[in-house]
Amino acid sequence: MWAAQLEQAAAYLRKHDDFLIVSHVQPDGDAISSTIAVGWILAKLGKTYTMMNEGPVPSRLQFLWKSRDMVVCGEGAPDRKFRHVVAVDCADFARVGATKDWFDAEYELLNVDHHATNDGYGTVNLLKFNAAATAEILYDLAEHMKLPLDYDAATVFYTGLLTDTGGFRYSNTSPHVMETASHLLRAGAEGPVLAEQLLERMSMGQLWMIQRGLSRLVFSEDQQIGWLWVTSEDMAETGASNEDLEGLVNYPRNIEGVEVGILFKENGTNSVKVSLRSTGRVDVAAVAQHFGGGGHIRAAGCRLTVPLSEAMEQVVGYVRTALETE
Repeated sequence: MWAAQLEQAAAYLRKHDDFLIVSHVQPDGDAISSTIAVGWILAKLGKTYTMMNEGPVPSRLQFLWKSRDMVVCGEGAPDRKFRHVVAVDCADFARVGATKDWFDAEYELLNVDHHATNDGYGTVNLLKFNAAATAEILYDLAEHMKLPLDYDAATVFYTGLLTDTGGFRYSNTSPHVMETASHLLRAGAEGPVLAEQLLERMSMGQLWMIQRGLSRLVFSEDQQIGWLWVTSEDMAETGASNEDLEGLVNYPRNIEGVEVGILFKENGTNSVKVSLRSTGRVDVAAVAQHFGGGGHIRAAGCRLTVPLSEAMEQVVGYVRTALETE
């Protein structure tokens, strides 16, 4: 079954040309790595492609091969539409954001993803829900297509694995992940350098958001839920960017006795982005789906179009009920 999926995806890439490659809004390490990985595969096949995202490449990922070629919607994007699209790391179609405006009316789409909430929205689907990262799936595809790895590819694939496994610490770190990482290291990926760049370094903006977020950290009565929030004013006053919030949600989740950690980010008067992390007792993907989002059992997210205080009341209340029914 998996081999058949890999071959269908490979056939799609071999058959067509002039691809648009997209990933989810507010891209993380796996989204950017996977976008570039598809670009690398297509380059090896002699195909033309355009990489696009609704948002910019986070600064800490701009060292990756061709990352500066990625187009941001509305900033020099081509004045035409694309018939053949590859969407990576998008749990549902809505996650492609504004890039859909560049899809042709009769587009065909290859959907490559590892989120269990993905409903197979592609014309062709390459889905592996027990994969640690979409980059892991694309590594398997490159292997299936017998494309020899070079330094750039090894670095890209390793970055996706490293970031989506939390430095090979999360429960999704399978034997296959470690075998893949080993192959990538042999192909030239510099593990310690990438770990320092992607996991250890901290911007001033990130430090300021940690200070503000932790100053508001609160818990449910039984201390099984911990949550914090950042406001639009916080972002404006500190000059922090969305990438400076990465990892903030882990602080409440990592506290002994806390089952679910939640970060609420205000994006305006009636828009709140919610990130959820679980120790495993609560399926936060199911929680996120209830509010129109998705993700994994231990890591998920959603967006609510309500004021910040109401978003916190709704989501914390739903998580509290989920804990009571466990």
